[in-house]
Amino acid sequence: QVQLVESGGGLVQPGGSLRLSCTASGSIYNLNAMGWYRQVPGQERELVAVITSNGRTNYADSAKGRFTISRDNAKNTVYLQMNSLKPEDTAVYYCNAEVIQDVIMYDYWGQGTQVTVSS
Repeated sequence: QVQLVESGGGLVQPGGSLRLSCTASGSIYNLNAMGWYRQVPGQERELVAVITSNGRTNYADSAKGRFTISRDNAKNTVYLQMNSLKPEDTAVYYCNAEVIQDVIMYDYWGQGTQVTVSS
């Protein structure tokens, strides 16, 4: 009922920037927190940044000072501005959204977008 579509990934050189976007569509009654996670093959998926419906944000230590998460509630879209990218930022980035449908909380994931930082 809810789909998440990410965009904005790609190949960049160290020190470069990317802006990821994720738009939720479908049966959205109450879009709660949205966030970005990333995963490297063989490793666990880790939180990069999260933003609540009220705009409260939280970042992984590795992202602080370099990444900025924001959202446009009217568009059901969350963004991740990534600056000063490092090779260790290379991963598949997944959009996550918590959606309250009636009184039930659902957790949705996008298909992921590849971010590769390499010279």
